[in-house]
Amino acid sequence: MNKEKSIGIFDSGIGGATVLKEILQLLPNENYIYYSDSKNNPYGDKSDKEIFNMCDKIMKKFIQQECKAIVIACNTASAKAAKLLREKYPEEIIIAIEPAYKMVHDYAYEKSTLVMATKGTMESEKFHTLYEKYNNHKTYLMPCKGLADIIEEGNDEKIQKYLKNNLAQYANKTQNVVLGCTHYPLIQEQIKQVLGDVKFFDGAPSLAKHLKEILEEKNLKSESEKHGEIYFIDSSNSEDKKYRFFTYLHK
Repeated sequence: MNKEKSIGIFDSGIGGATVLKEILQLLPNENYIYYSDSKNNPYGDKSDKEIFNMCDKIMKKFIQQECKAIVIACNTASAKAAKLLREKYPEEIIIAIEPAYKMVHDYAYEKSTLVMATKGTMESEKFHTLYEKYNNHKTYLMPCKGLADIIEEGNDEKIQKYLKNNLAQYANKTQNVVLGCTHYPLIQEQIKQVLGDVKFFDGAPSLAKHLKEILEEKNLKSESEKHGEIYFIDSSNSEDKKYRFFTYLHK
């Protein structure tokens, strides 16, 4: 890594690559440290205390590395831990992903919507507040227990079987799909095969825009004219995860 300070990004696995890809479109010259906590994946089935403790350990690693901003690229971690992390580390710039349900309200309010998210995200106070505020009364909520884990595993056969068994009931009933977990954009095409031609919404583009605005506002945006570096860390030391992560980024 060169001497310029990095942006830290973490997720419960490689799903946050979908967030980093959006960020790179707006901030290609920054350096990034990406922490994939696949050893503890999925976060969605864990208690609030467990989630906070895992996120806190990652935060400490990023603070040691003197990251200039820290991105929580996991919807469950954002919903369960972001507020407490901001209270514990008030000096740090913490940007957290949010399910894109408000975007449905803004751009496709009258259309039927399926929200796919982890159990942890759906049960969180943060999601309930968002849902109650922007509910279009044409929304199906689907807690996708175990789906992030299967995507992390990378088993296409299991993914197809899961989607067929759990999504088929929504085929021809929904026009919008909110991808409330950063792993889910990795399987958009497989979701389309079951649901048909739906419109996807996820929180990554809004997060990327917000991060850019914050860095500019605080005079922290890189002045380098060269593309930055990406340093990948996986808590289970998986070379396969590293390969899949960079393969997705360069697609």
